[in-house]
Amino acid sequence: MKDYTSQYDALIFDCDGTLTDSMPLHYVAWRDTMAGYGIVFAEDRFYAMGGMPSEKIIEILAVEQGVSIDADRAAIEKEAVFESMMERLEMKAEICQIARDHVGKLPMAVASGGIRPIVDRQILQVGLDKVFDVIVTAEDTEKHKPEPDVFLKAAEQLKVDPSRCLVFEDSELGFTAAQRAGMDWVDVRTPPTA
Repeated sequence: MKDYTSQYDALIFDCDGTLTDSMPLHYVAWRDTMAGYGIVFAEDRFYAMGGMPSEKIIEILAVEQGVSIDADRAAIEKEAVFESMMERLEMKAEICQIARDHVGKLPMAVASGGIRPIVDRQILQVGLDKVFDVIVTAEDTEKHKPEPDVFLKAAEQLKVDPSRCLVFEDSELGFTAAQRAGMDWVDVRTPPTA
């Protein structure tokens, strides 16, 4: 186990694609929901927009493809489709183990661009519901990744200097947000080794 206690005062984890292997399920939910509105959402574009709130993604796609859509309603539909597949959700074992290994050693937070009910349910699904001191979601900040607000809010609630936090992330927008927050970050797509 890599011990981060000597280098950092807190650990912050993204949820989707970091603690959980949810991105393939999210993509299916996005693809199917958007197709119902006549919007094409390619898989590579989906991954490039990781960390962005659903309503913003829908607004961007709708403008680009000339479709009139109620972004809030479509986002609710997409989340319902994702939630219907939640029992198939699996954890990212290496990253979840890092969180478990640091319980009681460092304060920890989840900082996600997802909405609270979905983030909370995923954390419960992978058995981490008693691990984190703070959970910050899209509803808690006005600006979202690549802006640093979600990470800064987590550090503030943990009462830790942002420069003393380490972020675990899986998206380019998340890496940028962590850098803008003055935090070190780990790309979980290539998990750290002991």
